[in-house]
Amino acid sequence: MKYFTILVTLIAAGLIVYNATMLDFNNLFQGQSIIALITIFASLCAIFLLQVLRLSKRVDNKLKGRH
Repeated sequence: MKYFTILVTLIAAGLIVYNATMLDFNNLFQGQSIIALITIFASLCAIFLLQVLRLSKRVDNKLKGRH
């Protein structure tokens, strides 16, 4: 599970970098720029959720180790 979350986090970070190059700052909310913004936001959400998953697994492992 650890390697899966790291891999998906790296893919999401790559998508953020790629879509940041697609942004047109003169027309940020028109055309392809809005699609790039949505994809950047979705990638950030995915990274956040994966980090929450990793943290919850770490807490679960520590609680299981105590019993």
